[in-house]
Amino acid sequence: MTFSFGDELPPEFYFSDNLFLLAVSKCHTLGIYIMLAHPKGTMAFSGKYEFEGDENYDAFVQKIGLPSDKVEMGRNCKIVTEVVQNGNDFTWTQHFPGGRTTTNTFTVGAEADMETMGGKKFKATVKLEDGKLVADFPNYRHTAEISGGKLVEISTSSGVVYKRTSKKIA
Repeated sequence: MTFSFGDELPPEFYFSDNLFLLAVSKCHTLGIYIMLAHPKGTMAFSGKYEFEGDENYDAFVQKIGLPSDKVEMGRNCKIVTEVVQNGNDFTWTQHFPGGRTTTNTFTVGAEADMETMGGKKFKATVKLEDGKLVADFPNYRHTAEISGGKLVEISTSSGVVYKRTSKKIA
């Protein structure tokens, strides 16, 4: 049998309500089977991440036309991003200094109501491509991935690329 990310597994693959069989391999040398189990509902993105650094912020926010008050507010902002993932369902919350919070809730492959870093509301369909979450915002394309245990987000608008890296804190 072959399964893809997000597929519902048959009941015989679950050891308990919270643990499922991810892979089985036979070790011919030892004559044993090796089984890899994974907690159900916890995937690579779940966690709490704190802003560590960014690249090309000024050029990017100028390109997308972010208002000057929002530009200053976002410069070197210690954003804490909290991601809860349950299969293809995500709750993506960003906590800004001063108490402002933005939350986007979405299911991979389904249209959802979203909000930009500037507060603009829109509809988008988040896709999963090569382990990266990909969303087309009104005037930029945004990707997010876990790389080296860090949350790496890249936003691109007309050839201008902004990269934000956040370290996992929980």
